Amino acid sequence: MGMTITEKILAKAAQRKNVVAGETVWLNVDILMTHDVCGPPTVAIWKKEFGEQAKVWDKQKLVIFPDHYIFTKNAHANRNVSVLRQFAADYNLPNYYDVGTERYKGVCHLALAEEGFNVPGTVLIGTDSHTCTSGAFGMFATGVGNTDAAFILGTGKIWEKIPESMKFTFNGTLPEYLTAKDLILHILGDITTDGATYRAMEFDGEAIEAMNMFERMTLTNMAIEAGGMNGIIAVDQVTRNYLNDIGVTGYEELYSDKDALYHSKFNYDVSKIEPTVAKPHSPDNRDTVKNVEGTALTKCYIGSCTGGKITDFQFAAKILFGQKVKVPTFIVPASTKVAKQLDVETINGITLKEIFVNAGCVIAESSCAACLGGPSDTIGRSVEGDVVISTTNRNFPGRMGSKNSQVYLASPLTVASSAVTGKITDPRKFL
Repeated sequence: MGMTITEKILAKAAQRKNVVAGETVWLNVDILMTHDVCGPPTVAIWKKEFGEQAKVWDKQKLVIFPDHYIFTKNAHANRNVSVLRQFAADYNLPNYYDVGTERYKGVCHLALAEEGFNVPGTVLIGTDSHTCTSGAFGMFATGVGNTDAAFILGTGKIWEKIPESMKFTFNGTLPEYLTAKDLILHILGDITTDGATYRAMEFDGEAIEAMNMFERMTLTNMAIEAGGMNGIIAVDQVTRNYLNDIGVTGYEELYSDKDALYHSKFNYDVSKIEPTVAKPHSPDNRDTVKNVEGTALTKCYIGSCTGGKITDFQFAAKILFGQKVKVPTFIVPASTKVAKQLDVETINGITLKEIFVNAGCVIAESSCAACLGGPSDTIGRSVEGDVVISTTNRNFPGRMGSKNSQVYLASPLTVASSAVTGKITDPRKFL
């Protein structure tokens, strides 16, 4: 029996010829990533368990991005960043990207890709559930708790059970009114938020092959919303081109065998999928945009690791060009690189930034911002009574701020269309 791509990567990390789903192995970790929410407790546990003389197993393999609660006056949030800053200084860490400096990158999941830490065939572990985003690069990436991360920090190893794999194949050519966000919300409606618990979600098919890296990252990012351990897309020429452009070479490409064993397989024809939303208060509460059209909104939000990449803003700008928004609409680039691209990328000679400003949007600094609620001075945060449509990944009660707000998840095309009308609107009206 052959192996899936996830099993092959984990076998390699375990220095084994083969592994099977369900067995538990020691993995050698290639990259450990943490941020300002989970970094301080991870470091505290590491010092407690390994002693004050503890050594970081490999400084080159530790990457730290402050990104969650950073543009705030909240003293507790500021304290978390200063703890990381001190840790990076004490241990002379090369991959600490401090806020307030030219090194600041923005949201960790996009920054990992931009800075070349996403290497096919490797194992990346992060103290954030959306670490699975990196799986778009043909690698194994998953989130863990602070205790597991502290153990990796001291040893470079983690004890993991090999997950079963589920395969999701999207056939056909993606219509212009659909994005990766519609596809992953469609899957969530089918399998629910625990349908892939502790499993690998593997994506393939013509529609996936035609996607750029940023759209692929939207799919793998939301694997965790189905309970997935990791999301993964095999390397192809699109991956190679992206990596080549940022100087990443010399990696190992691994592919699922034709006779690999899967827990289940799902096949979709993209021409039969409609613009999709997740209604409050769960990412699997799927409906078509058409069915909820006309729902009055108080805010629109385009940002986060899921929906704040350059392609998300290209989609949104296509709709917002020459339009005015009817409700407060927030544009939050996921990374500082994306923020700069808004000044460069154009439609009909007008930059994306100008399109958003002319439409009346609020452009915020690169960070996780309102996606994780955050302190009360977080830009775009929901308050009591808000009805928000957002490109983020979760819509649980309180996720974007107030427990009494309602959040709909949707593609950047749907969010932008809704911003123009002030109510949930099918993007096909504008395309």
